[in-house]
Amino acid sequence: MKAFLKEVAEDLVGRLGKDLHHAAIVFNNKRPVAYLQQHLAAAIGKPFWSPSFYTIQEFFSLSTDLQIADGFTQFFTLLQQYNHLLVQENAKAIHPDVFYPIARIILSDFAQIDNDLVDADKLFEELEDIAVIEKNFQHLSPEQQAFLEQFWTSFSTGKQKNYQEQFIRMWRRMPKLYHGFHEALRQNGQTTMAHVYRKLARGRAEKPGFIDAFEQGKLVFAGFNALSNAEAAIFKRWNEEEKALFYFDTDTYYMEDDTQEAGLFLRKNIQRLGLPNALGASRPLIKSLQKEIKVFKTQGQTAQAKILQKELEEDYPMLDAQDNAGKIALILADESLLLPVLQTIPTHYSPEVRQGQESVAQSVNLNVTMGYPLLASSIFGLADLWLTVQAQLAKGKKDTVYHKDVEAFLSHPLIGIPQEQRHALQQEILSKQLIEVGLPLLKGAGLLSALFFTKGHTGSAVINHLQEVFKQVLEQQLEEKTLKQTEVDLFIATIKELNRLHDTLAQFASHLPLPFVLSLIQKAVQGIAVPLTGEPLQGVQVMGLLESRSLDFDHVYILGVNEGILPQINVSPSFIPDSIRRAYGLPVIENQDAISAYMFYRLLQRSRKISLVYNGQADDNTTGEPSRFLRQLEFESGYQFKYYNQLQSVSTEHPKTMDVKKEGDILKRLHAYLKHTDLKDTLDTPVENSGNHIATNGAKELTPRLSATAITTYMNCPVQFFFKYIAKIEEPEELAENLEANNIGSMLHYVLECFYGELKAESPYITPERITAQRKHLDRLSKAAFAKVMYGEEQSALPPEKHLVHNGMQQVVLAIVAEYADVILDHDLTEAPFTILGLENKDEIKFGIEVSGAQHEITLHGIIDRIDQKNGTTRVVDYKTGRDELQFTSLADLFDITSGKQNKALVQTLFYTYVYEQSRGMSGLEPNLYLIRKMRKEGTLFQFSESRGKKIQLQAEHLEGLKQNFSELLKEKLEELFNPEIPFIHTPVMENCKYCPYTSLCGH
Repeated sequence: MKAFLKEVAEDLVGRLGKDLHHAAIVFNNKRPVAYLQQHLAAAIGKPFWSPSFYTIQEFFSLSTDLQIADGFTQFFTLLQQYNHLLVQENAKAIHPDVFYPIARIILSDFAQIDNDLVDADKLFEELEDIAVIEKNFQHLSPEQQAFLEQFWTSFSTGKQKNYQEQFIRMWRRMPKLYHGFHEALRQNGQTTMAHVYRKLARGRAEKPGFIDAFEQGKLVFAGFNALSNAEAAIFKRWNEEEKALFYFDTDTYYMEDDTQEAGLFLRKNIQRLGLPNALGASRPLIKSLQKEIKVFKTQGQTAQAKILQKELEEDYPMLDAQDNAGKIALILADESLLLPVLQTIPTHYSPEVRQGQESVAQSVNLNVTMGYPLLASSIFGLADLWLTVQAQLAKGKKDTVYHKDVEAFLSHPLIGIPQEQRHALQQEILSKQLIEVGLPLLKGAGLLSALFFTKGHTGSAVINHLQEVFKQVLEQQLEEKTLKQTEVDLFIATIKELNRLHDTLAQFASHLPLPFVLSLIQKAVQGIAVPLTGEPLQGVQVMGLLESRSLDFDHVYILGVNEGILPQINVSPSFIPDSIRRAYGLPVIENQDAISAYMFYRLLQRSRKISLVYNGQADDNTTGEPSRFLRQLEFESGYQFKYYNQLQSVSTEHPKTMDVKKEGDILKRLHAYLKHTDLKDTLDTPVENSGNHIATNGAKELTPRLSATAITTYMNCPVQFFFKYIAKIEEPEELAENLEANNIGSMLHYVLECFYGELKAESPYITPERITAQRKHLDRLSKAAFAKVMYGEEQSALPPEKHLVHNGMQQVVLAIVAEYADVILDHDLTEAPFTILGLENKDEIKFGIEVSGAQHEITLHGIIDRIDQKNGTTRVVDYKTGRDELQFTSLADLFDITSGKQNKALVQTLFYTYVYEQSRGMSGLEPNLYLIRKMRKEGTLFQFSESRGKKIQLQAEHLEGLKQNFSELLKEKLEELFNPEIPFIHTPVMENCKYCPYTSLCGH
């Protein structure tokens, strides 16, 4: 079956013969040109002078000497005219940023008015009630008047709201705005494309003789479907003057059935407008061949591309022929699928070979002209980051940049800052905890960094800055030979667009607010796309639905065959309501449906194989339903349909059990806790764990000590203990932008240490009066704690810029710390008087255990928050801000890794009590837990339940036996820890993994 363009070529050669080169061949896009040229060459069979090829807009542009104004020029011209009208009304001028979204709608409406030859004055007349409508619109049919009456009912009842009145006032301005806008453009030597259409249709073109150059040939219009009223008038006039030929691609399937929306416009063109089809009457192409249609249902939007992997490999033998134009096409009804498709298409295939020959893989030619979007490139990421930085600098009073934006800049693939320089800057930001990074520091990181972080003050300046950034990156990438052709094209297109915006601003608005200019820059670059280089007559063709017009292929894949996408349900915003659009013949949603239907059905006419793919998963963008066009085909076409469900295997990965044997370097490091040793490593340096071998660095280390935290870590998970204390794998240091709970706890400890430390310096005897007097210093102590915890320095040693302008979140944290301190001090007021014996006491003892039949000693050490004495009882006080508990069941449960009943706070407090008693030769110490969240209700003493369920506080009469039991269980646990036969095993209690920093290492 001949392709449509081949039929056109053969008919043109037969009709025009030697005058073919005098013809102007006009398409609605550029894609068909190469195909028609090939068919003309095949039909003529020898060298020939080619006709002229145009798109419809290019051809109509020949009728004027005026320049077509770009979008920004149209916007600023419209803004000037609108504000001029407001001044005449003694109203306040509108700001550009407020007017921009309104202007886009107005410009779109003006274009439709011109394209469809609507009388702007009549359309925008004030219609306040039904009487006015009937008086001014007698030429309308009763049905059209009913549409208008329906729209204006709400405005004629006297119940207009403010926004309705504003709308009416704006509509009153529209006729003057319409004429003033076009006149202002004309005075500047410019016009709009739609206005060119209007003038040409009305016979008032500036160059009415522009078609005389093609007088010996013909004006050939091929592949058109939906015509605007302007195009219809122009085509009809040229047809009556016998200057034009029209080639419509039709099929009786939808031409002879008035209910088929696909033929809506072609029936109008041929039957009502009288435009003859040069190819003659419609033929039954769709039903001429019995076809098999494959329908693929996928689970996910991007999953549609995965279908192509296998299906295309089966089709690639079609490409073996030397002339394989029109063999395979991928039609993207949803153009957002471009990147997934490009990432999925097989790039090589093995052609069929004769017996005895070796198969050699062939590369696949790929042609994509729908445009690779800048939005999908790293170049847009760089531009978007630059816009973010400039918006920060324009908004803030300080010359600083948010640290995450700095990190994004340093890690961007196009920046190319040397690794050493990048690392040095990152370390300085980290060490100084710079949430906001100053410009001087950033400008010292190289030429590109200095350029990128230059603060712009005017619209023209920021555009120039961005252009210089792009040029610098482009030069750098070219020098390093890492730039791809697509990126070069995108850079050039972006720089050109910025030049255009710069020139427009210089002409119309050189003093715009900087934030609005930044938004214009973003809008300017968002729509940029460049075609990917390829061969339009070879290999696989990738295109959008609009680009497929006039083209035919043997096997067509259509992706995105979902209701809501094919046809599109979105319509452009408009100030012209649907009822008035219908009254004046302006486009409505049904027109869009008819256009989509034609493009869909036309692809079926000459194809041999059809594969339709849709997303069956409902989400925010689609209902998961196939297009109604597919359902129509099922009932009407008589084709055979085969359905396939893309099933993606889903399985959950079971957590891996990671056991670490105690051998080799691991055992050496573990045994370092048992005695003085001359190891060839250090336990204070992070190391890499490779199996059971730990890297060493030749340093010497004295016997390390075990803390309460280390022991509770082992009880929580032995593998976690291994990573932290044996392998010494430390968490990476991060900027504490949002302060973690441990930061607040550290600040509280520091506040209380300073609070009682200052009192103890005068006298260790603490009375309620002294506590009350000291509380006035809480604000000072909280800020000092913040400086100490966040920057590791006393507040007095901080540089001036950190002295202390706390941001909102930091002020909240300071308030929380002060509130927590108040909770403790309120309790202490009820406990006072008492005597402070020590604050942040550091004590250690030797603890005997048996390992492999030999006696060893390990060093246990603890740092106790507070030791005080009241009524002869010495108390060990531990502050906690977390979700710890005062209740416990039994000590045996605490030390059982599988029980799930561990109480970390009790183990640590008993550990501190035991170490303090043994180091000082004391007894009878009482462990107290100052648990911020619960101490007001539950007190500070641990509690356990008797067999009868009664809760008993852990006081003197229960302590001695408990402490003895504790030391025995601690000994057992430590002997287990150092037993070389027992590996470090992963905890079976999954809750313990919730906040573990090593989950990515152990697989949980």
